[in-house]
Amino acid sequence: MKRPWKIMTGLILVIAIGGILVVVSGVIPVKASSGHWEITRWFLNFTKERSVATHSTGIKVPDLDNQAMIVKGAGHYEAGCRMCHGKPDGIRPRLVSLMTPQPPNLKTIVPERKPQELFYVVKHGIKMTGMPAWPELKRDDEIWPVVAFLLKYPELDFNEYDELVWGQHQKQSGQSIDSAEGTSLPVPHLVIEVCAGCHGVDGQGRRLGVFPRLAGQNEAYLRVSLEAYHQDKRMSGTMEELASRMNQEEIQEVSRYYSRLKPFLSNESQGSDKTNNRDAQEEDASFERGAQIAAEGIAGQDVPACADCHPATRKPFKNAYPALIGQYQDYLELQIRLFQNRSRGGSQSANLMHAAVDGLKPDQIRDVCFYYSELPER
Repeated sequence: MKRPWKIMTGLILVIAIGGILVVVSGVIPVKASSGHWEITRWFLNFTKERSVATHSTGIKVPDLDNQAMIVKGAGHYEAGCRMCHGKPDGIRPRLVSLMTPQPPNLKTIVPERKPQELFYVVKHGIKMTGMPAWPELKRDDEIWPVVAFLLKYPELDFNEYDELVWGQHQKQSGQSIDSAEGTSLPVPHLVIEVCAGCHGVDGQGRRLGVFPRLAGQNEAYLRVSLEAYHQDKRMSGTMEELASRMNQEEIQEVSRYYSRLKPFLSNESQGSDKTNNRDAQEEDASFERGAQIAAEGIAGQDVPACADCHPATRKPFKNAYPALIGQYQDYLELQIRLFQNRSRGGSQSANLMHAAVDGLKPDQIRDVCFYYSELPER
């Protein structure tokens, strides 16, 4: 009666020992040039798809049908994804075609995936595929725009892709622009090739509210911000990667350039991020409430006066502090939420913001950010 069990046990041991010997011998090829066996490819793909489907269950999907969010995602894709996944023209770098497995064709695979599955893959990456995790796992606000863009990707052609990524910007060397002093200011090559897609040559941030205005910002603040990204002290999956490629001379050049630009082009170009559809009376009331918070703080909630460090001028308390007037409301609100969630980081002064904003409620955040965004118009 016990003999079959002995045979079974012996067989299992033989198979296990044989498997170990095969692995130890090194006869199994791991070279990318040969690709996967069909059975290996099927097994890995099936395992990957089931894992993503299971672990993405329960992820709440926000509204992704938003042009500003799609444009933001396009900028992130261009900075971090295009090098492997390419553009809608189907042409990818030769080196990528030699990877095993190769990055998938997004035009065919995206329609097969749910938004929450795309989010999970973009955020966490996939082991042993070359697909990295998002550099900052706390920044879901950067990842969802990429998902919004990916959902749009299958219907894009080459020109539509470039329009989303670069807007009206033309990548031509030798450009110049008027400075705040009225002189002709040469546009640095790095701005043309990298920064302008999101922040514009004019520093106006595409006028969508998702990218900050940099024009006329304090040079010292721009410099310490780029240094914080470069040193992995300020959290952003996109900006950390871009800043890591910059040397100190380039950081200083870009900071100096944007600080010398005209802060605002015209009243017409401001407030383009307003999405609340409030009437004039409601906006006036919001402005007044925000002005009071900025000037006096909220004693009962341990919120200090914002104007102590960020006055209603372009000269803050310290040069390393940002000027807030005329900055997009949506962008300012996001920064406060990031500070509250401890998912922003920044220069040495950034930690001061935690205690300053922790007591703010959502409606108060909206009011004070609306106040600063409207200052140039009133």
